[in-house]
Amino acid sequence: MAINRQPIMKRSRSLGIEALYTGSSKKSKKKVEISRKKPSEYGLQLKEKQKAKFCYGVLEKQFRSYFERAKKIRTGIVGENLLILLESRLDNVVYRMGLARTRMEARQLVSHKLITVNGRKINIPSYQVKPGDAIEVNPGKKSSSRFKDILETTHGRRVQPWLEVDTNNLSGKIVGMPTREMIDTPINEMFIVELYSK
Repeated sequence: MAINRQPIMKRSRSLGIEALYTGSSKKSKKKVEISRKKPSEYGLQLKEKQKAKFCYGVLEKQFRSYFERAKKIRTGIVGENLLILLESRLDNVVYRMGLARTRMEARQLVSHKLITVNGRKINIPSYQVKPGDAIEVNPGKKSSSRFKDILETTHGRRVQPWLEVDTNNLSGKIVGMPTREMIDTPINEMFIVELYSK
């Protein structure tokens, strides 16, 4: 499985985005040097794509696949559909529910079969959830100290309105699909659409 191993802080500085959008609590002590050179149209479009890939932990081939799927959805706008597909990945949902500190940790939890969907163990981070799906930590692992530590860290994190979460039982439910207004990731999806439409 391909993984981007570039340091999070270095990448977030180069993209001009806070690392907290990946769930990381790290803060850079270095100041971001702002280039005086005006970026080209292509440069702006490429940067927005890189931001989206960075935030959701997706590499180019898979990201392109999401874009092609978003184009085939008959309702809605392509750019918004792309973000909704990324938001409805299982690893992102686990992160949004507060069952993981970062999206990277959520991906690991799913890969290690610590998360169930409708009672079935799923080890595919890109698994697409749908309304009505019940997400839960594997019952045999709920008492582990790891999840106690996670809940202490994520306590107070705002739960998205399209999710229903029961932190006491380490479970939740998908009550609907997210809309663009519910997605707080600072990405201008129109630039991504323009880039792939060339």
